[in-house]
Amino acid sequence: MKTSPFYILMLSLLGFAANAEAQKFAYIDSDYVLLHMPEYSEAQKELNQLAIDWQVEVETKLQSVERMELAYRAERILLTAEMRAKREGEITTKRQESRALQREKFGVDGELFQRRQELIQPVQDLVFEELKDIASGSGYMVVFDKSNQSNMLYSNPKYDISDRLIKALGYVPGETIESDEADKEEGKSIIDKANDVLDKGRESVSGAIRGGVQGVKDAGNGVIGREKN
Repeated sequence: MKTSPFYILMLSLLGFAANAEAQKFAYIDSDYVLLHMPEYSEAQKELNQLAIDWQVEVETKLQSVERMELAYRAERILLTAEMRAKREGEITTKRQESRALQREKFGVDGELFQRRQELIQPVQDLVFEELKDIASGSGYMVVFDKSNQSNMLYSNPKYDISDRLIKALGYVPGETIESDEADKEEGKSIIDKANDVLDKGRESVSGAIRGGVQGVKDAGNGVIGREKN
């Protein structure tokens, strides 16, 4: 007696289902878990402040180059070829220094990335060790992460062990750490925050630049006028 293909298919599906049932899966939301950890919150605060400070430093250097360029354009007509070449070289050097500083602080292997590794990695290791103990004790074959970077399209809440992990870490699920600064600055990027700091003095600096440039222009016009007479 021949076995029908349909019967074979049904047996295969039942076997697959039984095997899947034997293999236990779970998932966590690592972003939610980390919100319960003071050490993670402190690390984020330090990283944010470093990013702001370094962004201000970079922007200040770039503004310095802009001031040099404005002054040079205003004075160019009064300079000899040798003096122009020297000033242009100085501007180019300063611009290159600004870009180098930006790469040094924010590049792929820059200081911000390295500092993040130093501050965040120990926290992630702690979470991983607790998660490993839970997975080992409960017989989970795989534990997924449904954080913001995840590709999980659907997840059944009954397989979410985030709260269990939070308890294992010594915290109370739902008691997340909210920063007063985060509430005030909600929706702002690091660069936006840095620009807020720069804006406090930018207007007065710009006024001084415009005044200085206009003074140079006026002086230049006077010199040219005298040469014509």
